[in-house]
Amino acid sequence: MVSLALTRFEKAFPANLKGKRLGAVLHPASVLPDLHYTLDLLKEYDGKLFKLSALFGPQHGIKGHTQDNMIEWEGYTDPELGFPVYSLYGEHREPTPEMLSHVDMMLVDLQDVGARYYTFIWTLFLCMKACEKAGIPVIVVDRPNPINCIDEEGPVLDLDYTSFVGLHSIRTRHAKTIGELAVQFKEERFLKCELYVLGMEGYDKKMWYDQTGLPWILPSPNMPTLDTAIVYPGMCLFEATNVSEGRGTTRPFEIFGAPFIDAVKLCKYMNGLKLPGVYFRENYFQPTFHKGAGQICGGAQIHVLDRDKFRSFDMAVKLLQYIFNEYPNDFAWKLPPYEYEFKKLPIDILLGNGTFRRDYIETSI
Repeated sequence: MVSLALTRFEKAFPANLKGKRLGAVLHPASVLPDLHYTLDLLKEYDGKLFKLSALFGPQHGIKGHTQDNMIEWEGYTDPELGFPVYSLYGEHREPTPEMLSHVDMMLVDLQDVGARYYTFIWTLFLCMKACEKAGIPVIVVDRPNPINCIDEEGPVLDLDYTSFVGLHSIRTRHAKTIGELAVQFKEERFLKCELYVLGMEGYDKKMWYDQTGLPWILPSPNMPTLDTAIVYPGMCLFEATNVSEGRGTTRPFEIFGAPFIDAVKLCKYMNGLKLPGVYFRENYFQPTFHKGAGQICGGAQIHVLDRDKFRSFDMAVKLLQYIFNEYPNDFAWKLPPYEYEFKKLPIDILLGNGTFRRDYIETSI
């Protein structure tokens, strides 16, 4: 079983930082193996190792309360603790000097899912940026990459296409833990950031999350299971289209479709490609919110049969290529804005460059 540094917190905590004011970036998946929240642990050591003085939350809120995508939330004063809870997904995504005036060090404990689009790693990135300017140390609690640290997929981000789903040049499926990303960000962008990574014990890069012995907690409302995370590096691309990626259903990203799609024909075509490790089952659904809400959508449920061979990004590109060609009068790319980018197409922002869409999706089959 993988052991998080939180289970030996007093020993793992940097000795030279003891007694200082601590700010913490947390969300609902910030938990110990026994399901107790990291915040409960921090409260236990408040006044012993440090003075807990502020909290910060990423996209979807510190409590995970904003269900849909790109919904901002406002900070507030915690009624129990009596200090500020700051939103890093609202008016500000980078901590301001005023926010940082409450803290002497910043602890970041966020569960990533292994794909560049997942915004929690960019909240970390911006915290490191702000803390480097302010001379504030950053402590990162390392956690497993749910979809392993071996397999990479997709293009490397072109920095001309930066947005809040990509602020540094990494691949779509980056094959790193959040602690490893923190080290990369320091080495390549924030050399003066005083960084501490609280490492794991017993972690193997080949591990999938269900092999770690740790409980799966939804890191965001539309990431309910490990199965979701496995398909996400490709299926998130559907956010940039008028085809539902399954938001408003119980299986987001595993289910996709639109009112104009012939489910039988789509599945016959995709299964005929014999893509490794995956089967497309004809499926119909009626989203309760988001794209296609209240309409019957035809499409498929993605069944991953061999996750070691399956390549979500390549699969999604083939799907988009098929739908683009088969439904030229119905299919459409969504227009900006998307994740605080107001000019470039969302699909290009997600792909991370301006040529992939034309070269690999908008081509004949």
